[in-house]
Amino acid sequence: MVDENEIVWLVKKDAVADMIKNGKRSDGRKAYEYRPIEIITDYVKRAEGSAYIKLGNTQILVGVKMDVGQPYSDSPNMGTLITNAELVPLASPVFQPGPPNENAIELARVVDRGIRESKMIDFEKLCITEGEEVWNVLIDIHVLDFDGNLIDAATLAAVKALWTAKMPRYEDGKVIYEDKKDSLPVSKKPVACTFARFGNVSILDPSLEEEKSMDGKITITTTDDGKICAVQKSGITKISVPELENLIDVALEKGNEIRKTYLG
Repeated sequence: MVDENEIVWLVKKDAVADMIKNGKRSDGRKAYEYRPIEIITDYVKRAEGSAYIKLGNTQILVGVKMDVGQPYSDSPNMGTLITNAELVPLASPVFQPGPPNENAIELARVVDRGIRESKMIDFEKLCITEGEEVWNVLIDIHVLDFDGNLIDAATLAAVKALWTAKMPRYEDGKVIYEDKKDSLPVSKKPVACTFARFGNVSILDPSLEEEKSMDGKITITTTDDGKICAVQKSGITKISVPELENLIDVALEKGNEIRKTYLG
């Protein structure tokens, strides 16, 4: 059976790509302009931290939970980080029920990598007893409505949720979730910037119709101190060194804007 939605996207693909190559976008944005962003923290009261984000029409809810477990054998004095992403059919007809697919796995990995490689969390401070007990930080990403650029939205919401999270008390071998007081040991604020590629033309924060029409994309995650902590490229796209250097400059500039406006 032919998917009518895919036929529509195929018909629109060339028109969208031609428009972008001519310096225009269907929503009137400039090439390196984000859609409107709205963030609400403490969205889930029972979580240690949470943030709801709306980026254009893309909506994501991120929750942070904590528990106590054993450390990894190669890092006995460090807490752990686990990131999961859920793409449910309610958010988009392109999402299918069942175990995580490659899109959900990529989303979780890129968000996780940006947070981990930025050194945002001081994992040594999450050690309770070396080699025996450490805090586990669990990030759950729930996509509520998909209209493009999940990585940037999920990263921003995850960072905001971590910065506002409160750790439960641990006493006599039990986690007391009703008593939350101390903040997580966090310092950096990584920001992901995703660019869709149309030949040699790049645009920031692609909408769904732009993602459906692009050749590929590249995500550059930066930190407060002007460093790159993660890069992810997907799709069939080539990029020259000067083009990549330009996107890095844009990612650094936009990252600072996002931090100042939404991360404080």
